[in-house]
Amino acid sequence: MKLTSDLHVVGGGYFGFGISGRLDCNVYIINSGSELALIDPGMGIGRDFDTILDNIRDDGLDPGRIRKMILTHYHCDHIGAAAEAQKRLDVEVYASALAAPVIRVADEKAVALDVAKAANFYPEDFFLPACPVDVELDEGDIVKVGNLELETYDTPGHCDGHLSFVMRGGDRTYLLGSDLVFWGGKVVWQNIHDCRIDAYAQSMFKMERVEFDALIPGHLQISLTGGKAHVDAAAAAFRQLGIPPNLL
Repeated sequence: MKLTSDLHVVGGGYFGFGISGRLDCNVYIINSGSELALIDPGMGIGRDFDTILDNIRDDGLDPGRIRKMILTHYHCDHIGAAAEAQKRLDVEVYASALAAPVIRVADEKAVALDVAKAANFYPEDFFLPACPVDVELDEGDIVKVGNLELETYDTPGHCDGHLSFVMRGGDRTYLLGSDLVFWGGKVVWQNIHDCRIDAYAQSMFKMERVEFDALIPGHLQISLTGGKAHVDAAAAAFRQLGIPPNLL
């Protein structure tokens, strides 16, 4: 689905638009005109990534023009299909410097896959394929997609190595926030080893100082205008010594 001249949503499951696999995160295509980039390819169970490719084509885009795949963090609903996407599209893969070693070896304990399976959140027979990472990103790095620029922000809290990106150069400024924050200032709290309140608060205070128009989250509703209000709401909850409401 075309959102703007710069951005398409081409995947998303039960906690999204229901246009690809049930466990897929929101999957996005950045369209600069001259180049495409894929943001988080989803979980990739069965033929789910085929559905995402079909959605890209249905939007009038050629998957062969995708030259970069950007992985926001290492949870399986975001990177389970990464290895398949890398092989089929022959793309350059980007991830945080902290997440990259985990993704390269498919460390299932580091990504809390064992805990998710025990909670019956992911299928017992799912395994995470290893995926090469070509570019390791740090705070302040710029990823260029044609005339568009994505500025990298380190935003741990939901998990370690979580990145958010502010995209500029198109018809508006976007926060590609992944699982940082959702509509109404909600977040995702999980009983896993690297979900941390203190880190989450600092990440929210950091992004509260950044101006942007659109909030593009990893799940659920998209706000093409007024997106900053949702970050502000989460930051306000932290500032009152509380925590934002949990999306789950």
